Amino acid sequence: MIKESRSRSIVKALSWRILATLTTGALVYAFTGRLDWAAYVGGLEAIIKLLFFYAHERAWNRINFGRKEYKPKVVWFTGLSGSGKSTLAEALYKRMKEENIKVEQLDGDIIRNIFPKTGFSKEERNRHVRRVGFLASKLEENGVTVIASFISPYRESREFVRSQCAKFVEVYVSTPIEVCEQRDVKGLYKKARKGEITQFTGIDDPYEEPLNPEIEIDTSKYTVSDSVDMIMKKLTKL
Repeated sequence: MIKESRSRSIVKALSWRILATLTTGALVYAFTGRLDWAAYVGGLEAIIKLLFFYAHERAWNRINFGRKEYKPKVVWFTGLSGSGKSTLAEALYKRMKEENIKVEQLDGDIIRNIFPKTGFSKEERNRHVRRVGFLASKLEENGVTVIASFISPYRESREFVRSQCAKFVEVYVSTPIEVCEQRDVKGLYKKARKGEITQFTGIDDPYEEPLNPEIEIDTSKYTVSDSVDMIMKKLTKL
């Protein structure tokens, strides 16, 4: 929940009163033709209403009527390489920032460059996902919504992350592998099919689909904007 700080309330009160006082002074002068009366009435009104405005702002800041509290969540995007996880996560992150939600984004490609080097065996992948999941849970504890996008192919590591979080939302990006291969600008799928690279999820390494994801999106059927709208709508209900 976002609340007004005292300093922000003071600045808002001052800016509003300057405008209102000038208006009042102008009206008094228009009716009387006397600058001294305009200055006196405008100044007196400014002092009285400035105090009332500040008190009014602080009082309403304590009232939750009409406010919607957004509780932090860990929104975990999982799916094959090229499914659209990172694209959706980035778009969702921007949408939440626009709505003044306290949010951070964790992306698989970026995190691998920061965290200790990890391989691509099942054990190493699970260890990496658990490490990121722990970080996400700590951010959530401190009131930050986390948007994470990782292939995270194994259910056991995703369930570990779920167990660490107060509110875990699994978003399964279920784009078919044929579409993922068509989008593969790096040619990773071709290399994997030729055996040039190994342990590639979906080719020679398994991807365990989520059994009961909170949200499922096939990006071959929806635009990024429509997908984010759907995700935001569902998040507000969870």
